[in-house]
Amino acid sequence: MPRFLLAALGLLLLAGCSPGATPVPVPSPAPEVAAACEPLIKALPAKVLDAERRETEPVSPLTAAYGDPPIEVTCGVSPPAGMVQAQSQCFEVNGVGWFAKEVSNGVIFTTIGRTLYLELAVPSKYSPEANALTDVSDAVKQYNKLVTPCT
Repeated sequence: MPRFLLAALGLLLLAGCSPGATPVPVPSPAPEVAAACEPLIKALPAKVLDAERRETEPVSPLTAAYGDPPIEVTCGVSPPAGMVQAQSQCFEVNGVGWFAKEVSNGVIFTTIGRTLYLELAVPSKYSPEANALTDVSDAVKQYNKLVTPCT
């Protein structure tokens, strides 16, 4: 068998072993919000809960994903239904306030009290899901200005 066919076959086998790009919906924030989200997404760690960072589809500077099933990170989202900034329950992890909403397959966490809304969707496979917040808190504190601390 020619070498190039063996190399191509090897690449196909390797591609079959990796989870590939994961579909993550891309928000449509105002241009200034999108510009502020880009450095935050870039600053996210290589791993969250020991899950490796992976490509998203479509490729966007506003999204990131980790592991399989994917932990999805989206910056520039709208506040979630049920979250009222001054009245919602806020819990703090490493100096970052979060609003939590349980969903059928895990928990969706959204930053609260900061200029940007960053959302982390953590599947129940990673229980306790809130542990993912410790891995992203440094990037959030550095690139998402605090407006109102949790009370």
